[in-house]
Amino acid sequence: MNSLVAGIDIGSTSHFIAIPSDLDEHNVREVGAFTRDLQEAASWLKSKGIQSVAMESTGVYWIPFYDILEAEGIKVLLVNAKHVKNVPGRKSDVMDCQWLQQLHSYGLLRGAFRPEDKYCALRSFMRQRAMLVEEEASFKLRMQKSLTQMNLHLHNVMSDITGDAGLKIMRDIVAGIHDPKLLAAHRTDRYKCTPEELEKSLEGNYRAEHIFSLKQALDLYDFYQIKIKECDDMIQKVLEALSLKVLPSSKCKKKEKKETTKKRRKNELHFEATDSLKRLTGVDLTEIDGLESHSVLKIIGEVGTDMSKWATVKHFTSWLGLAPGTKISGGKILSTRTRKCKNKAATIFRIAAYTLLRSQSAVGAFLRRKKAQLGAPEAITAAAHKIARIFYTMLKEKKSYKDMGADYYEQKFKDRTIKNMELRARSLGYILVKNGDVSNLENQGLTPC
Repeated sequence: MNSLVAGIDIGSTSHFIAIPSDLDEHNVREVGAFTRDLQEAASWLKSKGIQSVAMESTGVYWIPFYDILEAEGIKVLLVNAKHVKNVPGRKSDVMDCQWLQQLHSYGLLRGAFRPEDKYCALRSFMRQRAMLVEEEASFKLRMQKSLTQMNLHLHNVMSDITGDAGLKIMRDIVAGIHDPKLLAAHRTDRYKCTPEELEKSLEGNYRAEHIFSLKQALDLYDFYQIKIKECDDMIQKVLEALSLKVLPSSKCKKKEKKETTKKRRKNELHFEATDSLKRLTGVDLTEIDGLESHSVLKIIGEVGTDMSKWATVKHFTSWLGLAPGTKISGGKILSTRTRKCKNKAATIFRIAAYTLLRSQSAVGAFLRRKKAQLGAPEAITAAAHKIARIFYTMLKEKKSYKDMGADYYEQKFKDRTIKNMELRARSLGYILVKNGDVSNLENQGLTPC
């Protein structure tokens, strides 16, 4: 029993707070959503000796109140509305907050995970960057639409119209250059199309209204490129601040890197985050197949670096929604499907698993075997589950990871299969022998069949 607890029903314009009736005669209050109202409500709760508060995760309206209560030293449990709506007849805000307070007093509520405050800024910047990338991609489609309306089939001869040559061609079209030969002069040797094919694709109807649409889409594409660069600068500052608190750069062992002229890929970070991530986590998480510094940074923003929040790796994968379900009734397994949840970290693990479809790593071999056995969706989830387990173990135990390769995995799978066949044959009264070992059976007085 928790006697000094409160329940809060979150709304857009006001919040309803319920405390135990023995603490105040007016134990239910409605407070406004303005900052001053929230601060007064937090002071009132603290004056009544409230130690913990349960509130529903309604949209983003809970965030300001959550931060204010946490700053006052009050423990806050953010609960899923689905978990507390199982009793019918509670349709008013007053009943909602009283019901939350009652459940919390009985210890029947579990709070949702939220990373430490120092990682919340990193998570916000990474989510903002993902939104900018999505918006940028929409204007890329608008550029392609304008080209198609002019019957310029640039996308048929170029895999990416926003490459160096594609952007130069579109900028010339906007500037008034419509001669196919002059536009095709931007082609480089790395393109598979011939100069004649490129010129042919640039013959079209250059209507003024479509050129205007192309110009605006191109300007907005450039605008989002600038905003993504600004977002990357903020991410770099936050990451360096976090990593220096854990381990100063002077104490970090740096390996001598060979000078490379690796070109930055599209949508990659504008800075190298590997060293800062090593200082922050204590291990090199990019050793995991399928994970790069960008994807590791997004996962760290979602889960932080303290794996003690989850008791075991099974708790971690269950929270991600990657662990098999346990729907059992009467001793019979009804379903092992993973539960449906919108977890951003799980999405990143799934994307990492998908990239290993042709990889010669051990996880890649596991993914291909599971794909043949279960199908692509289930196989990707299973491989993502395996990557998440490696991620958790590396962070918690500070151990490095070394991939043994696809051949090693295939050999281990073959050995395990043979061992199971031998046990099965022995249980049926047979002996399993390799091909060519029949003579050994005759020496032992056994007759092969």
